[in-house]
Amino acid sequence: MLHVENLTKLYAPGESGGGIRDLSFDVAGGEFYTLLGPSGCGKTTTLRSVAGLEEPSFGRMTIADHVIFDAANGIFVPANQRRLGMVFQSYAVWPHMSVFDNTAFPLRMLRGKRWGDAEIRRLAMRTLETVGLAEFAPRSAAQLSGGQQQRLALARALVAEPSLLLLDEPLSNLDALLREQMRSELRRLQKEVGVTAVYVTHDQSEALALSDRIAIMHNGRIKQIGTPHQIYHQPCNAFVATFIGRSNLLRGKLLERNNGQVRIATALGPVLCQAPNDAGGPPPAAALIRPEHVVLAAAGQGNPANNRFHGRVCQMSFLGEATEYVVQIGNVEILVRGMTGQYDGPEDVELYLPPEKTLAIAADEI
Repeated sequence: MLHVENLTKLYAPGESGGGIRDLSFDVAGGEFYTLLGPSGCGKTTTLRSVAGLEEPSFGRMTIADHVIFDAANGIFVPANQRRLGMVFQSYAVWPHMSVFDNTAFPLRMLRGKRWGDAEIRRLAMRTLETVGLAEFAPRSAAQLSGGQQQRLALARALVAEPSLLLLDEPLSNLDALLREQMRSELRRLQKEVGVTAVYVTHDQSEALALSDRIAIMHNGRIKQIGTPHQIYHQPCNAFVATFIGRSNLLRGKLLERNNGQVRIATALGPVLCQAPNDAGGPPPAAALIRPEHVVLAAAGQGNPANNRFHGRVCQMSFLGEATEYVVQIGNVEILVRGMTGQYDGPEDVELYLPPEKTLAIAADEI
């Protein structure tokens, strides 16, 4: 549905915006594709370039095989001719209009080309029904709650049946509980309507919950593309590993390789790791393990010899269904997360880092 090739947008000194360099990616029809990264990484610039709100410096883009931008051939299709729907961080609904009129507005702007009054009403009410706002159609948009306004913004973006739906951090202004509710609602609507979506966020949990695939961005470049499971469990480098979820990253030096496993010298001592990405590229020089994969036991309980370390619990945080422990081993602190009640033993503990859950990665910049 969307093909982006070598997209580059450079800003002059003093201009606001995160530049992007040589971005290439494809979004399949019906896919929920997320651009994820810290503030200033270029994700919103990428989305605005796809929307036609920014003109890139170089590159090429197509939507459903129609060229919308080609720097080499001087092609730049204006935003209003790209058949896109867009939902912004601010709801951007018109408070002086009714819910129905907000929804119907895009259709009326194209009235002479496609729709008459009866068809506009049918399409607008059908879309409001889809987002659960049909009963509010005559009401002023200013009377809606934050979550309802966000659903209205989504209805307005979907009503003209766009080929591509672009969403720029649409849930960031909602409170935590409503954000979780809208997350589920947004995913349901996207699948029900079948529209292809490109979503921008800096919220890792949001990206993991919503996406079919995620592109991790940093300093204007894509660092890794993969499914949520791949991004979380098989990060390709230290930046991705530490940006997505919480992790224990032990930098060190490669000692040996053996049948898909490597041993890395770390501040804890030698750590045996899986090395699925150890073909080409920089040699692995860090061991990564997620807090939920660390095994915590009372000292002297006889865990396996490999990746077994003695430490002391220096902090415990009760989180309801889970409990987090900070374990001090020499000068290193290891974060451990487990179900509440899973460990209630003494402060002197032994940690076991299962080699099959410990990943060797390149220790690049963070």
